[in-house]
Amino acid sequence: MHIALISPIAWSTPPKHYGPWEQVVSLLAEGLVAEGIKVTLFATGNSCTTANLHSVCYKGYEEDKNIDPKVWECMHIAEVMELSADFDIIHNHFDFLPLSYSRLISTPIICTIHGFSSAKILPVYEKYNSNVYYIAISNANRHPNLNYLKTIYHGINLSQFSFIAEPGKYLLFFGRIHPDKGAKEAIMIAKQSGMNLKLAGIIQDLEYYKKEIQPWLDGENIEYLGNVNPLQRDSLLGNALALLHPINFNEPFGLSVIESMACGTPVIANNLGSMSEIIENQKNGYLVNNIKEAVIAVENINKINRINCRKIIIEKFSMEDMVKNYINAYKTILNRNGRHEGDAKIFE
Repeated sequence: MHIALISPIAWSTPPKHYGPWEQVVSLLAEGLVAEGIKVTLFATGNSCTTANLHSVCYKGYEEDKNIDPKVWECMHIAEVMELSADFDIIHNHFDFLPLSYSRLISTPIICTIHGFSSAKILPVYEKYNSNVYYIAISNANRHPNLNYLKTIYHGINLSQFSFIAEPGKYLLFFGRIHPDKGAKEAIMIAKQSGMNLKLAGIIQDLEYYKKEIQPWLDGENIEYLGNVNPLQRDSLLGNALALLHPINFNEPFGLSVIESMACGTPVIANNLGSMSEIIENQKNGYLVNNIKEAVIAVENINKINRINCRKIIIEKFSMEDMVKNYINAYKTILNRNGRHEGDAKIFE
């Protein structure tokens, strides 16, 4: 059994800071290797993995602005497809572009759809709906025009997240600085709650940051920490009283939400997209609809048992469960395609 994993090349796999898709691919690659499955990871050359690393682009184009994304994305995808006969399954985590090769090769392709950046990309998914196996990362993110093999939730490596029973006295916003993610709303919630707020994450909309976020920053009550690394992430999440996730879009999944709860920190999130699949209201956080309800949730945050927050993640969102679910998906694909049935027996 030989699986090809296609990771994005915006960042290294795993990313040093931001890069949720690359993070998921990394965890899956390491988990599959630990299960004795042969894996070739197609990622940037500065990636780190126990799988066989294959790259055509040494650094991610977000790490080196001299790299032309279109050119190296083209080279990256073509490399996988030119070697497709070497693999039993190609597992795509690189959005819609690799799908256009799916009818030109005989190796089956499974595609994890991490989200739809725009409705404009949907025609690609619709065209290859009959010959690519789609995986949804939440039931909320399933598109009605597409057929899915199954929903597989993201998992995390729980050893990377420390449980903190007694948190600090600040609220945390951890995510992209972009209107979709609700950084401005997080500031409003903190101000109305009389709480300090720390913000961390990559600035994806500079104009929004300058207009809606920067004027509120005072370095004490409202503080922006930039794009943090995994060690900083663990400390920030674990010591927060609550994570604010006042999103303004249908969140496909929300890695920071399960990472926060793995540290014992409850989440206050707008009830959009996948949030009701992750947050059990009043058990590991609060589902709200506006700033007023979020402020009330902050006032009641101590009613949430932090042990329950981590317990729910262990039960539903572990790296091990994610890997197991993907292995079962591979088994289904092999059986449907009649490829290498002998290899498929390792899944029995």
